[in-house]
Amino acid sequence: MNKDMPAGDRIAKVLSRAGVASRRESERMIEEGRVSVNGKTITSPALNVTDADKIVVDGKRIGAPEAPRMWLYHKPAGLVTSERDEKDRPTVFGALPETMPRVMSVGRLDINSEGLLILTNDGEIKRKLELPSTGWLRRYRVRINGSVSEARLDELRKGITVDGIHYQPMIVTFDRQQGANAWLTVSIREGKNREIRRTMEAIGVVVNRLIRVSYGPFQLGNLAQGEVEELKARVVRDQLGLESKPEPQRTRKPIARSKSGAPTGKNRTR
Repeated sequence: MNKDMPAGDRIAKVLSRAGVASRRESERMIEEGRVSVNGKTITSPALNVTDADKIVVDGKRIGAPEAPRMWLYHKPAGLVTSERDEKDRPTVFGALPETMPRVMSVGRLDINSEGLLILTNDGEIKRKLELPSTGWLRRYRVRINGSVSEARLDELRKGITVDGIHYQPMIVTFDRQQGANAWLTVSIREGKNREIRRTMEAIGVVVNRLIRVSYGPFQLGNLAQGEVEELKARVVRDQLGLESKPEPQRTRKPIARSKSGAPTGKNRTR
């Protein structure tokens, strides 16, 4: 071990693991003077801390990191996914049950979009799921005004550049025409800002409803709008490749036997 290496972990990483915010957001909070360590306000994230340090954010002391947890949330339209909104619009976090711990959203859905939003109390999970290298497929049900030809959809299937931004090839299926609208299923891997809306506009159609139905292996299923459902710890571990804590070994009492070797009945369970 390098003797010159400070003990502990970087403060932003500790805040992230404690579910306060992502690393980047934690760094911004530090620069704004919202974090103190051992009674002293800090303004630089270049600090290592240990379990012995007293860390306070916005006047509240943070405790030890909880076990990683994840929730599926059916986001309604009309809510923003940022914790604070400069226009004072209603947020996802204000709509969650009061019994929920402090959580972060994995990725975003714009204010007019609906469907599956993953929530977690662990900043490292958020970071892992949002990395481009993860490459998890995000699938959407998309309603457009009017109709669109297969030739125009092929532009999206091959990859398209809009206003200098290149979008990777999408998986696009024309499902059905429904009066003045048409329904498509669109799957993407990058999830750039307003990716589906912008690329649809580039091929001449306007999205008037957008519903995310899956994010990697996680499905919206029959979750009702506005409802939240926690994933089982085993599912979180299996899907994210997290190590599980070894379960304590159970010791069994020896069975009392008679001289003939038959159980006496003293240790039987019903």
